[in-house]
Amino acid sequence: MDKHKEMKQRYKQNPPRGGVYQIKNLVNGKIFIGSNPNVEAKIRARQFEMKMGGNNFIKDLQADLQEFGFDNFAFEVLEYLDPDEKSLEVDREELSLLEAIWLEKLQPYGDKGYNTKSR
Repeated sequence: MDKHKEMKQRYKQNPPRGGVYQIKNLVNGKIFIGSNPNVEAKIRARQFEMKMGGNNFIKDLQADLQEFGFDNFAFEVLEYLDPDEKSLEVDREELSLLEAIWLEKLQPYGDKGYNTKSR
């Protein structure tokens, strides 16, 4: 089997899982809630950004990162969403709903978190 077919077969056997994740500041308890169709890859990307000393997605998180350092942040998947068996893709509407449920439950706004309320 050539390398391309082998990679495709591995992907079909283990497609990426979507999910909702949390980045938690261990010093002040503030959290960021996000979601992605490939949640593990998204967490690795966020960790890489933050280790490099930057994060262009949230100013308050960036300020806390500079003040407290990368080691004072924890990354956690709150809930996984498995892909559809036929398409091997995560339903984005279902993922968005799952994120909304976690945002409602944890209320990561203002003094409690880094998210901003959508209108």
